[in-house]
Amino acid sequence: MKFVTEPANLILIATVVISGILLLWPCWLSLGSTGACPPQEAVQLINRRNAIIIDLRDDDEFVRGHLPQARHLLFHELENKVAQMVKNKKTPVLLVCQDGKHSAQARKIMRETGYAEVFTLQGGIKTWQHSNMPVIKQGAAK
Repeated sequence: MKFVTEPANLILIATVVISGILLLWPCWLSLGSTGACPPQEAVQLINRRNAIIIDLRDDDEFVRGHLPQARHLLFHELENKVAQMVKNKKTPVLLVCQDGKHSAQARKIMRETGYAEVFTLQGGIKTWQHSNMPVIKQGAAK
């Protein structure tokens, strides 16, 4: 009992408890997370973590403009074909749709099938374009 009451040991114990809380803090925050990334965070996810971008919109919407390096996959084909596009379930994936609604549903499906890091583009392609981020149209950058 003397160990706990020593002033030097109290400081040590407090340091350990505070360190543990700070280490677990991001995990607690991510438990309720929707996984939605604003465009600036999405760019960091793509550039720093080599996230695979999957665009879930219809063919005509995809042709009108999509993120650079985006792979096109129709929303209703997600469950059947995502394993062909993202072979490693630990690879970060960024899902894109028109306004963020379909990608949120797709994120849930992918998380249920074992993909560890699935994110959505907050606000979809509309927010991306509104933020003046690059868009590819019919093979040309805009």
